[in-house]
Amino acid sequence: MSKPRLVVIGNGMAGIRTLEELLTIAPDHYDITVFGAEPHPNYNRILLSPVLAGEQSFHDIVLNPLEWYEQNNIRLHLGKTVEKIDRVRRKVVAADGIEAPYERLLIATGSTPFILPVPGNTLKGVITYRDIYDTQAMIDAATVKRHAVVIGGGLLGLEAANGLKLRGMDVTVVHLADTLLERQLDAAAGKLLQRSLETRGLKFLLSKATAEIAGNDAGEVTGVIFNDGSAIPADLVVMAAGIRPNAALAEAAGLHCERGIVVSDALQTYDPRIYAVGECVSHRGIAYGLVAPLFEQAKVAANHLALMGIGSYKGSVLSTKLKVTGIDLFSAGDFLGSDGTEEIVLSDPAGGVYKKLVIRDDQLVGACLYGDTADGAWYFKLLREGRKLGELRDHIMFGESSVGDAGVQGQSRAAAMADSDEVCGCNGVCKGTIVKAITEKGLFTLDDVKKHTKASSSCGSCTGLVEQILMSTVGSSFQETPKTKAVCGCTDHNHGEVRKAIRDHHLLTHRDVYDFLEWRTANGCATCRPAINYYLLSSWPREAVDDPQSRFVNERVHANVQKDNTFSVVPQMKGGVTNSSELRRIADVADKYHIPMVKVTGGQRIDLLGVKKEDLPNVWKDLGMKSGHAYGKSIRTVKTCVGSEFCRFGTQNSTQMGIDLETMLANMWSPHKTKLAVSGCPRNCAEAGIKDVGVIAVDSGWELYVGGNGGIKTEVAQFLVKVKTPDEVKEYTGAFLQLYREEAYYLDRTVHYIARVGLDYVKQKVVDHAANRKALYERLLYSLEGLPDPWEARIGGTQKNEYIPLKVVA
Repeated sequence: MSKPRLVVIGNGMAGIRTLEELLTIAPDHYDITVFGAEPHPNYNRILLSPVLAGEQSFHDIVLNPLEWYEQNNIRLHLGKTVEKIDRVRRKVVAADGIEAPYERLLIATGSTPFILPVPGNTLKGVITYRDIYDTQAMIDAATVKRHAVVIGGGLLGLEAANGLKLRGMDVTVVHLADTLLERQLDAAAGKLLQRSLETRGLKFLLSKATAEIAGNDAGEVTGVIFNDGSAIPADLVVMAAGIRPNAALAEAAGLHCERGIVVSDALQTYDPRIYAVGECVSHRGIAYGLVAPLFEQAKVAANHLALMGIGSYKGSVLSTKLKVTGIDLFSAGDFLGSDGTEEIVLSDPAGGVYKKLVIRDDQLVGACLYGDTADGAWYFKLLREGRKLGELRDHIMFGESSVGDAGVQGQSRAAAMADSDEVCGCNGVCKGTIVKAITEKGLFTLDDVKKHTKASSSCGSCTGLVEQILMSTVGSSFQETPKTKAVCGCTDHNHGEVRKAIRDHHLLTHRDVYDFLEWRTANGCATCRPAINYYLLSSWPREAVDDPQSRFVNERVHANVQKDNTFSVVPQMKGGVTNSSELRRIADVADKYHIPMVKVTGGQRIDLLGVKKEDLPNVWKDLGMKSGHAYGKSIRTVKTCVGSEFCRFGTQNSTQMGIDLETMLANMWSPHKTKLAVSGCPRNCAEAGIKDVGVIAVDSGWELYVGGNGGIKTEVAQFLVKVKTPDEVKEYTGAFLQLYREEAYYLDRTVHYIARVGLDYVKQKVVDHAANRKALYERLLYSLEGLPDPWEARIGGTQKNEYIPLKVVA
């Protein structure tokens, strides 16, 4: 039996999001055809601003590559504009005569930019800002033109202006209102925003109405003339004065339209076979231009297309975030206030912080934040829930952390959130959905989470929170792809800039870093503090002081926390070698402390699982063994085979080589966990080919491989060098690890570091340049000399309060 045919007009975010929702709940229900006017697969229009600014490429913002359509058996017509909807014959007709019959039709034609009806609006150099074509036109223009005028001081206009300024143009923003973003910000916040953008070199002409766009005899734009007779030069004019629903096709087909295609709460038009979503839609008299409402509509439309009939779209509460790097603003609801409302305002113009909360009948109905938007999502949640504030009112201005109970305060925001709390407002993704995807699908990077949940894939304002959830869920398995974005929301500086400042200016403490780099928050956050702590220690060994509170819990406690809040203890066994005395002590400790599981690990060590936190120092004392560092961003293990000592195929003493390497690297901290292996022959029983450093013995010496990873995504190590002696193995290994320690970004595995700098660069520094190699090796040995074993230090009483359980007082 043939499947009913669904035709989608529009290959943008709203239409394809509807298909994604539909394929999730009814994957084989329809034979699907999609028409897209652009010659590109579905991409994220929200991120056109970073593309214009040079922060991302078009490839980075593609949401659904061509392979996705093929995998889902979707017939895709790119670069095909639909000219007619024949409702009688139930088919659509494209410009080149292609016809597609339908049983159900989804219209997602989006919007068209508003062009000011003034003389000169068709001159060469007058463009709009709506799609990747417009974006590329601006990028190209910036290479040959100098003066840009952006007409419109709304979200799109400011993002265009910022991008053109970063491309080197002289930019003036012309705006009809007397403040910027008057639909998203009140006057006070608008003035702060203007001041901040002016420091970036942007110019503003407010309360200005454009009368004409001037041009020359060649038909090229030369300037902009205003109603008051004044004028400014321009060789590029960007129209960013608003959008209009693109409903012409639907209107020509006889569908009811009023400032958009009129739809019901089921996103159904007056023709029951035809649905519509996105910016082309008018729902209860409102046409939405932001992505969150579009995705809410997509979920409901998909539900009805799947013939479930239980979804209902009641409209959306809007929130706004500006996508200009380094500028934080957020607004939601009735932030301007009206009759019957009252306002709570915090204003610090010198500090660049402004907050206004609008309250009606003891409920939060609006919020306007500038400079400090960390609690925007929490305010938005209160606003959407319509929760009575009650006792929250006295503390609400100071954010979510000020009103939590004692058990929540001090945790990261991610840890304090309930599973039902929304993380990504654009896509309607809650924390529980993200955690479930991470655990069930084995996700360990931000890109993986974006792919499987869509969280953080739209405006990007929730990226830091998604990363926190990822880190808290997978712990030390978290991997962050090297990138040039800011370390976190506390600063505009990226990892490389922070590390360079620490090294160049001899910064030794967190306070030095925050003051010198003008951190926005006084004491950093859960994202930046561990990174800075590592950069300080690796840049200035023996000078910078470790801050335990800037480490993840495993590194503070020096044991791995388990899901039942007990800990696992893995003592050091160099090269995987132990003896009867150590084994007896391990057995005695397991009995004495009633340890429920003793397990051999994949790294040839013994793991004691289920140790109570308060027992840790005594467990370590009774074991009488050193820390195996199985919990930290540090040297983990050096796995070995038995090599030439016992194996008939062994060519070198791999066991001793492993012991020597583990002895040399004892107590070494690194950007991420570091694993080594030494195999005694090319049969590679120690799996050296998937380690950060793999050493394989051959008849004439040793081969060294780097950048392997045996985790969720297996990466094969790459050949670095062949050496003859054990001393050379230690020197080359130490030099590579020190290069990684000094240059990798925090939470980069070696594979990601090599991917960023290139293997040729590593070889140049370690293999080709003998003097540099020796210098790296000597710096490594210097940084490790005299480091205390952390278990011995804690047995002696260091940070003993960490292990004393809290007493509950009735």
